Amino acid sequence: MYKLLISLKKETLLFLNDKVGLVLMFGMPILLVFVITIIQDSVYQIVDSNKISLLVANHDKGDLGGKLVAQLDSSGMFKILEKNSLESNEIKNSISHKEALTAIYISSDFSEKLQSKSQQLSNIILTDFGLSDSDAGKSSQIEAPVIQFFHDPVLQENYCYSIISVLHAHLSVIESTKMIDNIYKEMGATSTSPQLKETIQKNQIKIERIVATSGSQNKIPSSTQHNVPAWTIFAMFFMVVSLGTNIVKERTSGSFLRIKTMPASFSIVLISKQVIYTIIAFLQVFVIFSIGLYLLPLINLPPLVFPDNISGTIAIIFACSFAAVSYALMIGTLASTESQSNGFGAVSIIIFAALGGVWVPTFIMPHYLQIISLFSPLHWCIEGFYILFLNHGNWNDLVKPIYVLLGFSLFCQAIAFFKIKFEK
Repeated sequence: MYKLLISLKKETLLFLNDKVGLVLMFGMPILLVFVITIIQDSVYQIVDSNKISLLVANHDKGDLGGKLVAQLDSSGMFKILEKNSLESNEIKNSISHKEALTAIYISSDFSEKLQSKSQQLSNIILTDFGLSDSDAGKSSQIEAPVIQFFHDPVLQENYCYSIISVLHAHLSVIESTKMIDNIYKEMGATSTSPQLKETIQKNQIKIERIVATSGSQNKIPSSTQHNVPAWTIFAMFFMVVSLGTNIVKERTSGSFLRIKTMPASFSIVLISKQVIYTIIAFLQVFVIFSIGLYLLPLINLPPLVFPDNISGTIAIIFACSFAAVSYALMIGTLASTESQSNGFGAVSIIIFAALGGVWVPTFIMPHYLQIISLFSPLHWCIEGFYILFLNHGNWNDLVKPIYVLLGFSLFCQAIAFFKIKFEK
């Protein structure tokens, strides 16, 4: 027991003297949590908090173009900038000069074409019900009005499609209203029912958003819930730089060889490293999670919400810590120099993080990369944390990630043990 305590003391002093390792394991992930969470929270809240700048060039000679602009303005999603004097070929230049991120050009015949299209649709309906001349619904195909949508190239494809969908929704309301007006007119009514118009304009069908979690909670996960666990895992595995370097130094300096000649088993050294760095990993979790709980709300970011399954949370933290330390031990024993340990260790963790879903979700990756991601230990770490922090899962959900991480850890431990044992 005394030998183990002395070995633990030695490992603690080695770690505290490694200033670069301290920065990489604590300073870098803390900075990443702040920066990435702030950036992603801005993306998540862009519709609610930040209106999209929309430049409008309305050349419509009728009143429907103005109605469309009014609806877009009242939606609360856009910050409207009207410049009706701009021609279509001048809008690109306005966006290039960052006057707005998006723009629409409404042509002079917009109302005319939309009215004609609505008239044709109403004639078809009345003809089908035998309320109008059969030839009225057989008119030639009328060209639909076109709205030109411009956007800054920095906007992603899915974001542009979302804006276009909003435009389609408002256009559908205008077209439906005009079609109802035409039907009432053809049937001899003096005016359209105000109640019907109000019902069309107000979307009475509500879509209830439900988060498909295993628990009973229906709270939408925030950017903090995604980023704090993800970058905590990244911090754990980056201990490969500190621990791997220490092992290489001991091997190249002959320390391990001297330990082998002593009565005590050299496995005590490996156990002490495992214990100290597992404690350090838990300390990383404590520090970064505390930041998510107490500091992020001070800069108007959502706080970290802990799962109800505390025992499961401790278990997945231990499994991730054990995997991170085991991988660092393996790299340290296989590397011949400090440069090899630092270079390969750091690059491999970055690759594991990219494949494992720390940077981008695995479901948006190509299928073959989703299969490859299963070989990343960080994938199973983040899977376990997401089960708890996002899906509110139970122990049954955690079984697979924990078993995979323990299997990976034992594999790395075995390689490290036999490499050192038979090294001359």
